[in-house]
Amino acid sequence: MPSADIPLADIPLTRISGEPASLADFSGKVLLLVNVASKCGFTPQYQALETIYATYKDRGFEVLAFPANDFGSQEPGSDAEIQTFCTTNFGASFPMFSKITVTGEHIHPLYETLIQAQPTTEVGNPGLRAQLDGFLSQSGGHTNPAPGILWNFEKFLLGRDGQVLGRFASDIAPDDPRLTEAIEAAL
Repeated sequence: MPSADIPLADIPLTRISGEPASLADFSGKVLLLVNVASKCGFTPQYQALETIYATYKDRGFEVLAFPANDFGSQEPGSDAEIQTFCTTNFGASFPMFSKITVTGEHIHPLYETLIQAQPTTEVGNPGLRAQLDGFLSQSGGHTNPAPGILWNFEKFLLGRDGQVLGRFASDIAPDDPRLTEAIEAAL
């Protein structure tokens, strides 16, 4: 069955600790889903993710992190290594999930469905795609065509009803007013 036929809340997930999960576990909350990587130029966003999580969690907000090694092999570690890195370096206390694929032939059904629900991205720097293409061309690579995930730390905001409210590019930091205003409006 294509993932588009499965409601977002019912797509099987695995927590970074190995337990089964789904977005239904967070029913009624505002969610920020982020594909993360430990060796990326955007990795310092973990600190801002932890800050907004601490700011809004008591109001029904969750940050959900999905490690992915899709871009420049910037998330090569095991789930245990990723979890240790995030808690040790950034004090990450928000829920994290097992490493998944967010692009290409083996894209996880969660990300396939998120992209279908919100194919356009709020862009911070309109030149980001060109910059990333320049970076990747050094190794013979290129970025994904739209509407695919462009890079690590792209963010999807879901409302309390589980509907996708917005999609924010990697270079829009978690504490950027465009994102925090959208979170506050959803809360």
